[in-house]
Amino acid sequence: MKSGFVAIVGRPNVGKSTLLNSILKEKVSIVADKSQTTRNNIKGIYQGEDAQIVFVDTPGIHKPKVKLSKELDKMAYSALEDVDAVVLVVDGSVNFGPGDEYLLSHLNVKVPFFVVINKIDETNIILATKLKDIYKEKVPEAKIIETVATKGFNVDELIKNLIEVLPEGPAYYETDTVTDQDEIFRIKEIIREKALRILREEVPHSIAVYMNDIAWDDDPINIRASIVVEKESQKGIVIGANGKRIKDIGIKARKDIEELLNKHVYLELFVKVEKDWRNEEASLKKFGYKNDNK
Repeated sequence: MKSGFVAIVGRPNVGKSTLLNSILKEKVSIVADKSQTTRNNIKGIYQGEDAQIVFVDTPGIHKPKVKLSKELDKMAYSALEDVDAVVLVVDGSVNFGPGDEYLLSHLNVKVPFFVVINKIDETNIILATKLKDIYKEKVPEAKIIETVATKGFNVDELIKNLIEVLPEGPAYYETDTVTDQDEIFRIKEIIREKALRILREEVPHSIAVYMNDIAWDDDPINIRASIVVEKESQKGIVIGANGKRIKDIGIKARKDIEELLNKHVYLELFVKVEKDWRNEEASLKKFGYKNDNK
């Protein structure tokens, strides 16, 4: 059988996580229209009849301004090590700019390279052609594929091309495995996704989620988690007038968590302030954004 590891990289908000979810036909990576929605390297395992592809969804690469951003860039670059192919996802509705140039200049790809021009349903023929010409010139060895990840358009074409370049090898995961992330990680991510979507542009980059405890043997399962922010003023925003926002986050998160666990859940959310946590080494480690080996 064909098997191997494929890194999915790109700038923030280009659709990397949406592409992974579309490939797997299951949601393993949270999605929101915010940069830094993905903050970890998340593995999603595609299971084909004669192939197994371990995809690694990565944080969006950009010029870092805080320690958190530096750690996320490290995670993304580390995903390029020891992979069998790299998929660079590009937003087809946006002109090539300095951020794209920055990313390409920091990629050192020595394996089969694919440029996926995503969101082609939101662009026009002139811009799409211009982007293809630019990437053909800058990475002539790359194969370019157009997609609409939200609709699954051309995803099969990408998978077919990836299988062609992957080596013969063993299955790395059991055939029913979709991701390597444990349930606690996925629960925290669900909570963070709902917070990002409900809070819109007010405090998204300052949010982390910390698991206080889970009583697995309770019925319903009792989950207590904290949404962490950097300032007292942000705490009030997350809670909202009369607690409306934190309640909305909890309602939406509980629904998805129950679908994940296939069990009833009682979810209790708190809001905690940790000043400037994105620049604190101990906080980055506690929240799972610090890799001591990189």
